[in-house]
Amino acid sequence: MIIYLQRKNPSVPGIADKLYPPQERKLEKVKKYWKLLLSLKPIYDIYGHELLTSQDISIDHFVPWSYVAHDELWNLHPTTKSINSSKSNRLPNWEIYFPRLAQVEYFSYEMIWKYNKIHKEFEKCVREHLNNDDVRRRIYREGIEYPEFAGELENVLRPVYQSAKNCGFRNWIYGASS
Repeated sequence: MIIYLQRKNPSVPGIADKLYPPQERKLEKVKKYWKLLLSLKPIYDIYGHELLTSQDISIDHFVPWSYVAHDELWNLHPTTKSINSSKSNRLPNWEIYFPRLAQVEYFSYEMIWKYNKIHKEFEKCVREHLNNDDVRRRIYREGIEYPEFAGELENVLRPVYQSAKNCGFRNWIYGASS
């Protein structure tokens, strides 16, 4: 039996993906994209403020994959392998980490519109990691200043975050005891 459910609202977790989860997560294009960005400018992890390297980059789901069951670009960001492992299935503290997430995502956004090769890699990621055209228009359209970008990212991400929190996902702060 094949079930076709189109995700219209990003705040609703991927229920179909939870019923029939993918056998593997394919984040290699996203990782390649962030490695390309690293080649242009140093990027620091949003949790431990560690300088990222192409050898130690890992892609984190801000809201855990075990809740959302998708790999949407607006929920993915680079971190180190050890920090990603430390975070596990927990929610990063919103007040601390969302502003940092918005900043690193805005850097990515700026590079999309500044460099053609970055834009091409972004488009490759979009094909697999952005399933909602409304979200694309809201967050990734050309000409957005930081306050609007951060506000739109928050409007997309916060309901998903809050829903995960309401379902019992624990809060996490890097370096704090679990």
